[in-house]
Amino acid sequence: MNATPTDHTRPAHTTTASATASATASTAPTSTSGSGPDPGPGPGPGPGPGPGPDLSPGREPSPAPDARPGGGPGSPGCHGTPWEELVTSALLGTDRRRPPVDVPPGKDLPAALLDAAAVETVRRRAGLRPAPAAAPPERAAADPRPPLPAAARRRLALLLADRPGTGGGRRGTAPDLTELLPQWLAVANDHGYAAPAELLPALLDAARGRTDLRPQTLHFAGPRALWLARLNPDWKFALRTSPGGNALPDTRDIDAVQRLWGEGLFAERVALLAAVRADDPEAARELLGGSWSTERAEDRLMFLDSLRAGLSDGDEPFLERALSDRSRNVRATAAELLSALPSSALATRMADRASSCVAMDQTRTGITVEAPHACDAAMERDGVVPQAPPGRGQRAWWLGQLVEATPLATWPARLGGRSAEEITALPVQDEWRPELHTAWCRAAVRQRDAGWARALLGVPSAPEAGGPGAVSLAERAKLLAVLPAAERADWVAGFIDAHGLSEAFQLLGVCTLPWSGTLGRAVVDALNIARDAGSYPWSFSGVMGLAERCLDPAETSRLESLTALSDEPEDGAPGAVGYWAEAFQRLVGTLRLRAAMVAEMHAPTGSATPTAPGAALCRPCDPGSAPPPEGPGTTSGPASADARI
Repeated sequence: MNATPTDHTRPAHTTTASATASATASTAPTSTSGSGPDPGPGPGPGPGPGPGPDLSPGREPSPAPDARPGGGPGSPGCHGTPWEELVTSALLGTDRRRPPVDVPPGKDLPAALLDAAAVETVRRRAGLRPAPAAAPPERAAADPRPPLPAAARRRLALLLADRPGTGGGRRGTAPDLTELLPQWLAVANDHGYAAPAELLPALLDAARGRTDLRPQTLHFAGPRALWLARLNPDWKFALRTSPGGNALPDTRDIDAVQRLWGEGLFAERVALLAAVRADDPEAARELLGGSWSTERAEDRLMFLDSLRAGLSDGDEPFLERALSDRSRNVRATAAELLSALPSSALATRMADRASSCVAMDQTRTGITVEAPHACDAAMERDGVVPQAPPGRGQRAWWLGQLVEATPLATWPARLGGRSAEEITALPVQDEWRPELHTAWCRAAVRQRDAGWARALLGVPSAPEAGGPGAVSLAERAKLLAVLPAAERADWVAGFIDAHGLSEAFQLLGVCTLPWSGTLGRAVVDALNIARDAGSYPWSFSGVMGLAERCLDPAETSRLESLTALSDEPEDGAPGAVGYWAEAFQRLVGTLRLRAAMVAEMHAPTGSATPTAPGAALCRPCDPGSAPPPEGPGTTSGPASADARI
């Protein structure tokens, strides 16, 4: 196209109202003839001959020399009036900043300013040349998964529309929908449904604000979410966190793997290393070792941490070399991984050091401890941090690190062939018991030893509320995570029966959901006892929130009687009765909603119902709700997918 901008003159009798409207529209000028962005005004060339307009794509052409918006010297605007000056005068006021415009007879300065802005707006819009249209994006990859049932799609829209409230504690009886979204996504993924296209933007916005939602959201959203993420910078997290953000090459294609390893972004390289390691651990180690010396310290640490998945004795030579790394954090991580390999050379060295510090006393009835007197270079190389944190003794600090890194199988042979339960019951001399047992707790967690975790936890009804070695709630929670799920729930239920809910919040957090019947009944009974005792209700708000998400909906019938207002205890907290009633009503409403969410995941009558491999569909957990319709492919009984809700 080889045209010059047209003269744009303005009638002399333009009203102030029209100028005002034009000035308002000028705050976001757009092109009426092209798709490119408005580059803004600029001073045009002066009169006289000169080169023609620049016709480069995407650039604003210079106005023709004779184009004089305003029609002459007496017009309310003149060619070359800077747009920025007009805007500044409009923002500050013409009294504080006089605009560079002429004021015609019969008009005041503000009206002249608006007229000049209107003229300048037209000049800016008409001065753009149409740019070549950008190539349309490629179509998103097809999602072969079946669509959501209509009821489940409507439920998802409601969950995404809900926003967390502001202010103090949550009151009222309405369920907190934002806390149910993770469970909804987990069940939808287990059933194998595809996300509705119209809800993908809202899903990505939700995942942008909540990192805990991202794995489930990106799995549910599928390839179309990645397609959208490439078009919107706000959703770039999807390209970083999703393994399908950029397609990984076939791990057997050595050239493609080496090319991506050498040229890819860090997130792509981490995903590539994990993919190669899953197929061929030795090839992954060779890939990492080839560039190890040139990697940044923070990248070496992340790559090393990725070796936790599938850690085996074959990783020992590489980890031993990492013990000499120049980064202290890398050395510490390598030592931690090696200590998780009981047959590693580092574990043997640590066992020798710890055995020289811990032994049976002369009477063979107790344990004596002689902590290290120094931290030598060999200990530092094996991951022992020489400087103790504030408040810790140096020798106790070194002892704890040695015992923590020692294979737990060392101690029965060292301490008279006793079992873990017998060892933890032995007295320890000179008040070393807390240090020694705390180190054993950390070792049991690191080595995932359920026998030692069980021994250190002790009986849940014990007066010390946690056994001989669990010196804190955090330690107990970590030890519980090592136990099988059913045993973990039974232990926490026994703890609640014996000690109530005041210290159970952290312990409940490590129990799988939905809670088992035993654990759920223990929590409900403890809440009922706290209500009847007139306890301060807000002390249990955290447990109540967990119950809304984790309690089995089958417990709804047991909670019905707790929703009514009871008599106010004489020594109870003010307003406690009303709060407890609201809290139990909200709990019942949430459990019913979760049961309905399960039912909505089932396909309508007469259609096939997709499920995750090996998962069966089940009736809603709420015994008061109708069973879902059954169609071809459906079965009855509990399902792993529905159990999440």
